[in-house]
Amino acid sequence: MTRGIGRRHLLTTGAAAIGGTAVGWGTRGVVDDPAAPAAAAAEATPAVLGGDVEPFHGVHQAGITTVPQAQTSLLGLDLLADPDAPGAPVDLDGLARLLRLLSDDASRLTAGGGALADTEPELAVRPARLTVTFGFGPRVLASLRPAYDPGLEPLPEFAQDALDPAWGQTDLLVQVSSDDPVSVAHARRMLLKDAAPFTRTTWVQEGFRRARGSDPDGTTMRNLMGQVDGTVNLPTADQGRLLWSTGRAAGFDGGTFLVVRRIAMDMVDWDRTDRVAREFSVGRRLSDGAPLTGGAEHDEPDFEATDASGFPVIDPASHVRRARSDDPEQQFLRRGYNYSLPTGETGLLFLAYAADLARQFVPVQARLDELDLLNEWVTAIGSAVYAVPPACVEGDFVGREMLGLPPPTVSGSAVPTPTTPTSPNGDTP
Repeated sequence: MTRGIGRRHLLTTGAAAIGGTAVGWGTRGVVDDPAAPAAAAAEATPAVLGGDVEPFHGVHQAGITTVPQAQTSLLGLDLLADPDAPGAPVDLDGLARLLRLLSDDASRLTAGGGALADTEPELAVRPARLTVTFGFGPRVLASLRPAYDPGLEPLPEFAQDALDPAWGQTDLLVQVSSDDPVSVAHARRMLLKDAAPFTRTTWVQEGFRRARGSDPDGTTMRNLMGQVDGTVNLPTADQGRLLWSTGRAAGFDGGTFLVVRRIAMDMVDWDRTDRVAREFSVGRRLSDGAPLTGGAEHDEPDFEATDASGFPVIDPASHVRRARSDDPEQQFLRRGYNYSLPTGETGLLFLAYAADLARQFVPVQARLDELDLLNEWVTAIGSAVYAVPPACVEGDFVGREMLGLPPPTVSGSAVPTPTTPTSPNGDTP
């Protein structure tokens, strides 16, 4: 009896025949176009971004207007006794030695090289846009250069704050940022080794954003409450006037001032709050960050718009309304980072840079402190301010002019100070 050809047999043999034909076509294509395999491989291989470098030297320090990296680590350091004179505080010369070490190693690490005494230089070869930014607290300037006044003052007290001294003011700040957590961890270790003879590490605050490439360039970050955070920021056109200091003090032109605020979030109560109440408190939609009166994130809020009952669509006590000012001077550059601890504490590292904190930052914060619906769920538990000097040229160190010290010499001649109007990292003075 002749057995019929089963359906399974037909399908498998047919597939084999088609597959064989397809292989034939594919082989002919490769022969005809030798570049095809290389092009296909290049298309399938993701870009490697670890070699991207942000220049350390220039006019302004990197890490301020640099496109925010995925990871940051803030190091709050307090000066110890002078290692060469036990019992005496670190003097100006001691601080200069420290800054010389820190600047030299930072310049090496950000370029993808090991620090001077690096025992693991292999960890430094992928800087992934590593930046190291230095700032000085009010105490170090008042004690070491009492006659020098760049305009740095502590912030006033705010009623809504619940500040923990553990996250308070320090003498120095070192901000280490990169798209790669290994680069951040290694650079932090090298810099803290440099600083150990001169300083005590008072706190380390670590923050993160989405990994580079997770969102298109220019996407506003989201905080861990799910909000689009930082839609309104200092425009590039205003940075020369409202970001960089000019004429305040010798050696500080091209510098800026920084506020570091550690903001804890009550996520337990936030989780109990419905979406309507969340959006009402912020004045923006959670889905895309658009104002409640707009259709897209960057639409201008209409604070005069009312609903069918005659009530304002955007509540006068909402965060977006209280943060907004009609004074064009009340703007600053912000860089936010999320943080989340194993203890359950969740929040935001809020960094604000401005040429004049009293004129630009304090009025905005005072309005939020007085009345802001979002205060129900957020509390500042840490706060500090710093004077961030301009960058240095190769062979010099950050803060040298600010401290009134002579330039280092190379082969009998002084290292030149930067005079170009534009720094290598694209900033303008």
